[in-house]
Amino acid sequence: MKKQIIAGLDLGTTKVCAVIAEKTDDNRFKILGFGVAPSEGLHRGLVANISKTAEAISAAVAIASNRAGLKFPAVNVGVAGEHITSMRHRNYVTITNEEHEITKEDLDRLEADVRTIRIPSDRQILHIIPEEFFVDYQNGIENPIGMSGSRLEATNHVVLASIPAIQNIRKSVERAGLQIQQLILQPIASSSSVLDESEKDLGVLLIDIGGGTTDIAIIHRKAIKHSKVFGVAGYQVTNDIRETLGVITEEAETLKKQFGYATETAIIKEEQILIKGVGARGNTRIPISLLTQIISLRMRELFTLIDHEIKNAGFKNKIKAGIVLTGGGSLLRGTTELAEEVFGLPARIGVPLESATGGLIEIEKPEFATVAGLICGIPGSQVETIEVIEKETKKRKNKTKEIWNNFRQFFDEL
Repeated sequence: MKKQIIAGLDLGTTKVCAVIAEKTDDNRFKILGFGVAPSEGLHRGLVANISKTAEAISAAVAIASNRAGLKFPAVNVGVAGEHITSMRHRNYVTITNEEHEITKEDLDRLEADVRTIRIPSDRQILHIIPEEFFVDYQNGIENPIGMSGSRLEATNHVVLASIPAIQNIRKSVERAGLQIQQLILQPIASSSSVLDESEKDLGVLLIDIGGGTTDIAIIHRKAIKHSKVFGVAGYQVTNDIRETLGVITEEAETLKKQFGYATETAIIKEEQILIKGVGARGNTRIPISLLTQIISLRMRELFTLIDHEIKNAGFKNKIKAGIVLTGGGSLLRGTTELAEEVFGLPARIGVPLESATGGLIEIEKPEFATVAGLICGIPGSQVETIEVIEKETKKRKNKTKEIWNNFRQFFDEL
């Protein structure tokens, strides 16, 4: 029996997540194994230490492989970091076959033409995602294959990444004994797992708040219109608490998670919280409102940066379905209230949909939105799978045949 296997690897600043899934006949996914390991080798989405990153990858993959009962040779890997940029590019090709019918080869020529555009020497094209097709200047076409025409055009969302950053990711994954199947921008992966089709059609802003970076993606009419990565995220909030209150990083993270709010209007009950002393300084107590003010300044700064970005890109008026917040940073209480205040739009928390998790409750959490989306692949493209189970079955059959031949040889020699 053939089983189509696909694996995802989310390289985060605070954790590395690995997931292995089976693609079923109805194009859904069944999670077979899932693993998480602490991450110490990355900083703001960039590999800062290849050895430590490889160790974290190996640890997460070992857990996922053990739970799934199989090993997987290749993975879809999430990419983030402030080195990521995007642009829109419109191009065309001429249809020259006798029937003037558009084929898959014409789409390939269209993509190949985009790859000839001039980009900085230290950059590479990570994604070319068509937003909209035009056939003989007729717009609004999602899939032109089979249509007749003499000119095929497309508006493309082109994502660029730093070549050294990608090389460091590749080295880390390969040192862990794996190969990269696809590199996928993290907000694209997250959008695949937490957004429903109606939101993608009407217009939605996805904000994925991680430990080291915050990734955004604007999707309208089921196509990605804009994406960007910001270097402000959960770690900066924790560091603000650490520096302001004079506590160690672990204590700052605990205060943020247990008592923190993104905005004072979300505080349920004002109370005093204990701040543990360090060295000669004794314990003190502060009101929750003071802790919230520290957190709110950084979160408001982040949302203001994003609001300016989407306004400057000209897409603020396209966001009719509101804002979806995901990632570990979205779990901070009051985050949706602050987002609604800054953006003037409704907001909700996004968790991976059942279609992406196969019903595995363990990863139906915002912090696992990216890794759940990595198994879905790039929107509009065929999900690449590996027939791992079939290969294992063949090995068992060959072993059985070998044993049977040995038996026959033994009895023939009697």
